[in-house]
Amino acid sequence: MKTYIVGGAVRDELLGLPVKDRDHVVVGATPEQMLARGFRPVGKDFPVFLHPETQEEYALARTERKTAPGYRGFVFHTAPEVTLEDDLVRRDLTINAIARADDGSLTDPFGGRRDLAARVFRHVSDAFLEDPVRILRLARFAARFADFTVAPETMALMRKMVDAGEVDALVAERVWQEISRGLMEDKPSRMLAVLRECGALARILPELDALWGQPATGARIARVVDYAAKRGFALPVRFAALMLGLGQAGRSPVDAACERLKVPTDCRDLAVMAAREQDKVNRAGSLAPDAVVTLFECCDGFRKPERFAQMLAALECAVRGGAPDAPTGQPWPPGPLLLAALGAARAVNAGAVAQSCGDDKARIPAAVHAARVGAVRHAPGIADAAD
Repeated sequence: MKTYIVGGAVRDELLGLPVKDRDHVVVGATPEQMLARGFRPVGKDFPVFLHPETQEEYALARTERKTAPGYRGFVFHTAPEVTLEDDLVRRDLTINAIARADDGSLTDPFGGRRDLAARVFRHVSDAFLEDPVRILRLARFAARFADFTVAPETMALMRKMVDAGEVDALVAERVWQEISRGLMEDKPSRMLAVLRECGALARILPELDALWGQPATGARIARVVDYAAKRGFALPVRFAALMLGLGQAGRSPVDAACERLKVPTDCRDLAVMAAREQDKVNRAGSLAPDAVVTLFECCDGFRKPERFAQMLAALECAVRGGAPDAPTGQPWPPGPLLLAALGAARAVNAGAVAQSCGDDKARIPAAVHAARVGAVRHAPGIADAAD
C-alpha cells in the first residue's frame, strides 16, 4: 500500500503557489484495509476516505469507463492491482497528472512539468473526451492561470466534444458551479474567451456569445468582468457586471441566462436589479430627490442597503471597466452620491413619522416617503436638484 499526493497540490507547489487542499491516491489497498486503519468512507461513486487525523481525502486508485453521455455516465473500478499510472491517465490535464510520493519523488508520466514550464494546458489522453465538465474546468483554469495557453490539439478535442453535444448534457447546477468559480478568479475574461473559442459559450450563454463575437463589444465585456475581479468584488457583483456586459438589452436576456443556469437568488436578483436600474443610477446627479427615494424603494434599499451598494459596484464595473479610457483612482460619481443619499434617507425615524400620523394609518407611507425626500434633498450632490 502506497500513498501519493496528486493533482492541484502538486501543480501549485511546482508553480510556487500556496497549496490549499491536498488530495491523495492510494495504490495497492482495498476498502477493508482503509477501514482497518481508521479511515472514514465518504465517497459516493468510488471509494474515497478521510484520514482519521488530518481529515484529508484519500481515494483508491481507479480506472473509469464511459457508459452514457454527460459527466455522470461513468463506471469506476478500484482494485489493488490498479497502478498509479492507470489512475493518472484518466485525469484531465497533464499539469494535474503529477504525483508526489512520501519521499518527495515525482511521478510524471505525461509531461506535466514540461507543460508547466511552457505554460500550456494539454489533455492527458482521449479520456478527456468523456467528461464535458473538463471543458469548463480548463476554462476556469485559464481564468486562474492567465498566462497559460490551450494546446491546439486540446482545443480541437474540446470543439469535437461541443459538436457532439456533450456540453448540452451538463446539468445547469454543474455549469453554474464552474462558471461561478471562474468568475472568482483573477482574470474571468480568459474563461469566457476559451469557452467561446471551443464553441461552448454559445451553448451555455448564447446571449453573451453573440456579443463576444463583435470585437469591440467582446473587448468591453472582457474589461468589465476583469475590472470586477481586480476590485475584488463578491460573486453577485461579478455576475451582475457580466450580465451588464450585455449592454442596453435590458432584463430579458438577463432573466433568460439566469433561468438557464439556475443562478442562485442573490446573484440573479442583483443582476436583474442592476439591469433594470442602470439608466437611473447613471443619471443620479440629475435625479430629483423624490426620484432618488423612489429608486431606493424600488431596490428595497432601506431594508437591504448592502445589496444596493453591491448594485452600485456592478454598475461601476460596467461604466469604469467598460471604458478603456475611464479615469482611475477616482470615485465613480453616482456611487458616493447615492450612498450618501441612502444614508440620509435611512436616518429618518420612520416610527416617529408614523406616530405623527395619529390614527390615520393610510397617511403613513406617503408621510415616510416625504420625510425621506426631505432628508435626501439636503444630502451631498442632491441639494440643487429640482423636484
